[in-house]
Amino acid sequence: MRFADHDPLNRSRFPIDEWALTETEFGVDDMGRTETLFAVGNGYLGLRGNVEEGRDGHMHGTFVNGFHETWPIRHAEEAFGFARVGQTIVNAPDAKVIRLYVDDEPLVITVAEILAYERRLDFRLGSLSRSIEWRTPSGKRVLITSRRMVSFTDRHLALIDYEVELLDADAAVTISSQILNRQDGRDEYRSGVQEPQGAFDPRKAEQFTERVLQPRVKRAEGSRYMLGYQCTNSGMTLAIGAEHSIETENEFTESGTIGDDLAKHIYRVHAKQGQPIRITKAISYHTARTVPARELVDRADRTLDRAAELGVAEIFDQQHSWLDDYWARSDVEIEGHPSLQQAIRWNLFQLAQATARTDGDGVAAKGVSGSGYGGHYFWDSEIYVLPFLSYTAPVVARNVLRFRQRMLDAARGRALELNQRGALFPWRTINGLESSAYYAAGTAQYHIDADIAFALCQYVAATGDVDFLARGAIDILVETARMWEDLGFWRTGADDVFHIHGVTGPDEYTTVVNDNLYTNVMARANLAAAASAVDNLQVNDPVAYHKLVARLEVTPAEVASWRRAAAHMHIPFDEQLGIHPQDSAFLQKELWDLENTPEDRRPLLLHYHPLVIYRFQVLKQADVVLALYLQGDRFSTEAKRANFEYYDPLTTGDSTLSAVVQSIIAAEVGYHELAMRYFRSALFVDLADLHHNAADGVHVASTGGVWAALVSGFGGFRDHNGVFSFDPRLPDDWRKLTYRLTLRGTRVRVELEPESITFVAEVGDEVRVKVRGVDVVVTADAPVTVPLDGQGPRLYGAPTMRDVTGSRRADGTLLTASIPTLSLDVDAEETAIPVD
Repeated sequence: MRFADHDPLNRSRFPIDEWALTETEFGVDDMGRTETLFAVGNGYLGLRGNVEEGRDGHMHGTFVNGFHETWPIRHAEEAFGFARVGQTIVNAPDAKVIRLYVDDEPLVITVAEILAYERRLDFRLGSLSRSIEWRTPSGKRVLITSRRMVSFTDRHLALIDYEVELLDADAAVTISSQILNRQDGRDEYRSGVQEPQGAFDPRKAEQFTERVLQPRVKRAEGSRYMLGYQCTNSGMTLAIGAEHSIETENEFTESGTIGDDLAKHIYRVHAKQGQPIRITKAISYHTARTVPARELVDRADRTLDRAAELGVAEIFDQQHSWLDDYWARSDVEIEGHPSLQQAIRWNLFQLAQATARTDGDGVAAKGVSGSGYGGHYFWDSEIYVLPFLSYTAPVVARNVLRFRQRMLDAARGRALELNQRGALFPWRTINGLESSAYYAAGTAQYHIDADIAFALCQYVAATGDVDFLARGAIDILVETARMWEDLGFWRTGADDVFHIHGVTGPDEYTTVVNDNLYTNVMARANLAAAASAVDNLQVNDPVAYHKLVARLEVTPAEVASWRRAAAHMHIPFDEQLGIHPQDSAFLQKELWDLENTPEDRRPLLLHYHPLVIYRFQVLKQADVVLALYLQGDRFSTEAKRANFEYYDPLTTGDSTLSAVVQSIIAAEVGYHELAMRYFRSALFVDLADLHHNAADGVHVASTGGVWAALVSGFGGFRDHNGVFSFDPRLPDDWRKLTYRLTLRGTRVRVELEPESITFVAEVGDEVRVKVRGVDVVVTADAPVTVPLDGQGPRLYGAPTMRDVTGSRRADGTLLTASIPTLSLDVDAEETAIPVD
């Protein structure tokens, strides 16, 4: 069976449904994974997919975007400029908990006798539903159904419907609805930090060892409960509120208790056979950096009042309507592959859950689905998530960029600390301060400045929102350009050349190098974009230009120096191999023998000291190949293919950021089957837990990359310098690929078939695009179909690297070699097609 045809999910447990992820059997062994897969969120608030009964679980997680605790980073050996303040997302008190007792026997799903089970995450309704038939120890059958959602229309609201029905006998039923601040030592409620639990893994969040959440408010009024807290060190505040209602024909009583860490509303019901008990629980979370908890309680009151006025049915209807609009803007459809379609929509739904209501916050690496990477924001947002937002949800994209704009002062301070002009954004952060204790693979990734500038320019090109620049976002371009000009230096000789030394590119297996190709290419674009933006502002908005000059003291001479540095940027190239070296010394290193590295020694970062890895030609993720994608108009087709063929065999894929980029370039240069393999690897990375850490949360950047692999890889879409172009590569067995793009206010549906590409303007007036160099005008009343003459070259197999003068170490894992030679690993059943 070909990899491209293999379905990695157990379809007897997870049946195919193009609009939902359904589970038909509860799994104890992979609760961490399914808690992530069935999480619900809106970008601000996230509830992991724990069962409501709230007992056994991998992590009883509730996360609020940006709500974090700080702690002092203690370095074994100090040096000036090291990151000083660690930041870790706080696992907030859990309001999902609804404990059920029948004749005083608790429902504990991991040990209960379950006669029927289904759990369903619906991508159109935006809700998680569950149905269980439980046989109690005394033999009574009980049907439990629940429905859970986090609102896309009300940022601070979540809702749970919980219904219990006795099927064949009467019984005493107790339902205890709780807000629980867990203090059992497994969850992250204590300050002071220790290494992540279990084996060393830097991808996991730190664990707190002392109390984090200090009680500030507790209030119970009728069936409404409020708890308020303040973080011990960061000072951030949190309020959680829950209100309850019951519908039943049965006799019942209700009572409640509240303490610092536990609020309970209890229903005691004399349940009759066939008479259901329905509990509705409205939940609100509010957080702030400086606002007192008591004020946040007032805000939570207003949220719950509003929910009560709307009613449950209306809240769920609004959720459905919001998603109707979301899918109209964002859906990607493939015909004839329901398994892939389901996985695609799960990934796109995760993008909504990670971004929709960020409302000025950033997009964390795990969104609000888990604690992985400590809830930090990385460059992943700008390169992998912002493109999706810029072309489908520009308002959300603008908000995420405004979040970076608000970080600018802190970035200026960090640049000064590192002896640079301008601004240096942190590699990983929550509050704007650098939180990476390992500078070689963290702070040294200066490319984040260029990544943010790239995302800003891409957003403006996609939307035409030059006003965003004029209103202050241009400061990002100016200050990052200043940093690059100051960081780099001129080496004079026959030709003046601008170099950048002592940086780390996206590939974290190669650190603190000179002239990293990705960094130099992206810095060149950053410098040129800043110069162009200032010049355009001077011409088109003189008032805003003069404000910029007064604000930042920008001079024409400085702008000219950016343009000169960009024009003379050193772009490494090796004439002998015909490729761009990843950095100035990369090709001088030994080769790592990935083919003979045991699977139990991967990912490499968990099994080898960094110094071991740094000595070899081996990549954690696409580096040069990412530059080929983002700055594709600066490389020839031949250069792209040569670079891809060199670096692909060296890339471990230990980062989930890699496969999507490899898929895009593989499709472009002709490795179509390989492109599909990489695409599927990214598509199922969480669904099938391919990296064995889905329990820590969704890989949000990878979900954004899945969209890019479809739209930019197979769909062939590019936006270079504001020119929208299409050069598609439809997979052989796909009959049709349909996706949507919002281009300068016009939403275009793109329908790609083997022999044609069709553009339909669904919203808006007109947009101009290019299809393989041919100008096309798409208007609202005139769909345009362009014939396609083939889908480009087909290269079978995958690039492989063979050693010429190799020798192996005693353990057989490492290989020393001189310059590698390349060959194609040709499938025995197929014949390679010659390529010009």
